[in-house]
Amino acid sequence: MKRPAETSNVPSRLADFWRRYRRNRAAVVGLAVLSLLVALAAVAPLASRHRPFQIAAAPFQTPRAAHPMGTDDLGRDLFSGVVHGARSSLLVGLLASLAATAVGVLVGAAAGYHGGRMDDVLMRVTEFFLVIPAFLLALVLVAVLKPSVWNLILVIGALGWPSTARLVRAEFLSLREREFVMAARAIGVPAVRLIFRGILPNALPPVVVASSLGVAAAIIMESGLSFIGLGDPNLISWGYMLGNARPFLRTAWWMPTFPGLAIFLAVLSINLVGDGLNDALNPRLRSR
Repeated sequence: MKRPAETSNVPSRLADFWRRYRRNRAAVVGLAVLSLLVALAAVAPLASRHRPFQIAAAPFQTPRAAHPMGTDDLGRDLFSGVVHGARSSLLVGLLASLAATAVGVLVGAAAGYHGGRMDDVLMRVTEFFLVIPAFLLALVLVAVLKPSVWNLILVIGALGWPSTARLVRAEFLSLREREFVMAARAIGVPAVRLIFRGILPNALPPVVVASSLGVAAAIIMESGLSFIGLGDPNLISWGYMLGNARPFLRTAWWMPTFPGLAIFLAVLSINLVGDGLNDALNPRLRSR
């Protein structure tokens, strides 16, 4: 149970965090755009009158009142596709980033805390994954496993952890020699408890920023895989819509424009939010 003093400090810490975050106006705009995309994804069945794969009208209709983003080559409503596609694209991006962050934290914490041979082995494995083109390896793995949303999350998460691992390792290398860590070792605090309850909370701010930026990278990779036909065939996504629009780039400009714009806005807004989190959480920038 938390002490009353600790509990009363929570609102003030949140207010202080928001005060620092909103100094970055671009980050506030990014948060607003991202919130709008998440809200549209949450209410997708209510926001659109048609199902994403439903034949709603004649093919190749330009944007109009009945179909704000037009229709594709089969007569499917593009607005419904973009709104429902936000669900799958954002879901894959978020869960893949969380999986990559979890693996990266475990690897980086073990390497940075223990050092020595364990550090050497784990960092060599990390560097091996860093030098391999991630998209090409993801392409092979998804093709072998089977295109599905969960396999996409698994593959993207399995390839996105090395940068987080290096970041966490660097934080642990600087924190493990601090007085509070050495004192905890001296009184016999178990290594696992010291890592997760003593050192890791102090290393979280840069990890949170890296994890937020990882969401954008995961969305781009998912869109690329879906663009070439390796996405989940049962789910609409922005990458799938772009891939479907390839033969009609010159004749139906609206087909690639709106899903491409959705990817652009999602990635840009997430990057802006990441910059805002860095400004708010980085202790070196708090005095600015």
